[in-house]
Amino acid sequence: MIDTILVLNAGSSSLKFQVFRSDDLSVLARGKAVRLGEEAPTMDASLADGTRERVALQPACDHDTALRAVLAFVDRHDDGWRMRAVAHRIVHGGESYAAPTVITPAVFDALTRLSPLAPLHQPHNLAAVAAARRLLGAIPNIACFDTAFHACHGPLTHHFALEKSLRDQGIRRYGFHGLSYEWVASVLAERHPVLHAGRVVAAHLGNGASLCAISGGRSVDTTMGMTALDGLPMGTRCGALDPGAMLYMLQALGMSSEEVSAALYERSGLLGLSGLSNDVETLLASDDPQARFALDYFALKVAQFAAAMAAAMGGIDGLVFTGGIGEHAAPVRAAILERLRFLGDFEVQVIAANEERIMAMQASALLAEAGRASA
Repeated sequence: MIDTILVLNAGSSSLKFQVFRSDDLSVLARGKAVRLGEEAPTMDASLADGTRERVALQPACDHDTALRAVLAFVDRHDDGWRMRAVAHRIVHGGESYAAPTVITPAVFDALTRLSPLAPLHQPHNLAAVAAARRLLGAIPNIACFDTAFHACHGPLTHHFALEKSLRDQGIRRYGFHGLSYEWVASVLAERHPVLHAGRVVAAHLGNGASLCAISGGRSVDTTMGMTALDGLPMGTRCGALDPGAMLYMLQALGMSSEEVSAALYERSGLLGLSGLSNDVETLLASDDPQARFALDYFALKVAQFAAAMAAAMGGIDGLVFTGGIGEHAAPVRAAILERLRFLGDFEVQVIAANEERIMAMQASALLAEAGRASA
């Protein structure tokens, strides 16, 4: 019998999964269901031995149906696997959750109340939790938080310049992409220990994008704030914006809060700047001047915020790129680095994102701690 951990990373129209051995965290199976809620959803899955399957899912299926397909794939290839836990990526942990946590009904309700702070992510993360509860019964569901890596920030970093009565109601900076940054820090510790001990700006650049100042393996500052809307421009999100612009939309333009939310979360960023696409590969291939403008704007803002992260640490020893754009868009990396030449020499690394492995590590540690406590 092989003890395993199922890791789920749920998006608005996707469900990624990996099955890890509990002892050595080797990957037994992995896959991704895509186009959930659309007409032709599919799931691609594979085993460690190279076996691959593509499964057509029901039209307009939800996360519950996708998880059923994941479990059916696991059942077809189960080689004495015993699932000990399901680990879930949860984007927002608020002020209460700064470490991996078993999801009880009370925890689930508390995380649901945080959904307005991460409307593109939290509801879908929790939909996967609800599906796992229905389909897997008493197996523990463990929340792994994107905000947790930044929980060590001091008041100079996590406060906004607001009156105390508002700050006391949880209006503060939390930061996100923490699972990705924790993975970067763990890889640096293993492969580049000198750099890990120094001052690193990590750039998680994808459809969601942010930067993190990491000193000695710990988060010092990050570009995202109370929500995953702040900081860098992203695929469809605006990034940092004068709050007065939102007031103008509401008061002078007569937009509803729902219209403003849709504009800032869904029609801004690279899509809004280019008028073409939020996909960097598409923009790089386009000869439209607006595509070039969007990419130049993105590179400039990444460089400006990277300099701010360096200032938070008193300098920079290395810059690490990760995420889909960070790993695969070499022209974008080059444009960012050209704008940072004034900082002098620093090491540059590209590290492939692996949030699922960090989640498996966190879940395994929590299970081991629970085992010791009950011994």
